[in-house]
Amino acid sequence: MSTHSNNTLSPFKFSDQTVPLAFLFPGQGSQHVGMAQELAARYPAARQALEIADELLGFKLSELCFAGPEEVLTDTINAQPALMAASIAALSALQSELGVLPRAQYMAGHSMGEYTALVAAGSIHYEDGLHLVRERGRLMKQAGEASPGLMAAVLGLDEETVAEICASCAQQTGGVAQVANDNCPGQIVISGDRQGMEAAMEALSQAGARRVIPLAVSIAAHSPLMAPAAAELRSAIEAVDIADPLVPIIGNTRAQPLTTAEAIRDELVNQLTGSVRWTSSMELMLADGVATFVEIGPGDVLTGLVKRIERKAKRLNVNSPAGVEAFVQMVRAG
Repeated sequence: MSTHSNNTLSPFKFSDQTVPLAFLFPGQGSQHVGMAQELAARYPAARQALEIADELLGFKLSELCFAGPEEVLTDTINAQPALMAASIAALSALQSELGVLPRAQYMAGHSMGEYTALVAAGSIHYEDGLHLVRERGRLMKQAGEASPGLMAAVLGLDEETVAEICASCAQQTGGVAQVANDNCPGQIVISGDRQGMEAAMEALSQAGARRVIPLAVSIAAHSPLMAPAAAELRSAIEAVDIADPLVPIIGNTRAQPLTTAEAIRDELVNQLTGSVRWTSSMELMLADGVATFVEIGPGDVLTGLVKRIERKAKRLNVNSPAGVEAFVQMVRAG
């Protein structure tokens, strides 16, 4: 679908000097009714980012963000582009206030948020990013309907223990169970089919997990049940122009910087069936001197995880005019 020439998003501009901060972009689960509404009302650049999404997708995504209904916004096929649009609206507001953005040392996005990070870093065009996450959401929903699965949060056990128990249960039952997200120490999410997951959840409780909490999803994200979606998504990813990012992005599955278009394509396909290694990603940035983590987009899930990983790290959320102003003040104060 073509967009009008006056309604496309220009690439973000960064200062020449790298500063020891990281931009983080939230993934599915951070969406909420009312997101980006204050930003759109205050900043024309934020409003434009949402209007581009409305035009490109052929429906009022912005209205869905602002007013819901919640169950329609939460549907995977809508939640993914809505989160990207809301996060890019926040980043656009920042740029409109500062002229150029500080050159972050790194960027990272949690699961679907990785696509937003790629748009922010100039690796993929915003319009292409919206198409990809809309298609990713559609394919994940389709895979979830064909092979329903379960996900559960496991509290109080380390990632290695959880991974071993999942592998053992999968082997014993012939089912699927694996680590989907290593979010922070003591908070692991697992994913798989009913057979593998029920055995794993029971075994993890017996192994001393503080709690094992089933999540309200029917899609086993970041598990082999997403393989059909990954295969189809690959062709959509191959069709998109991908440039080397202007700022290094820490990839979810390897927790290492993605610096080439080829590495990015592989990461985006592998990410659907592989684990999000968020703890390792944050630890790499901290070890490399990142002192401030700025979550750009709805909610505060990622700054909450940063707090669990390194309490001393500075954290800031940019999802409202107050957040934009706080960030601008921080940058201007040096």
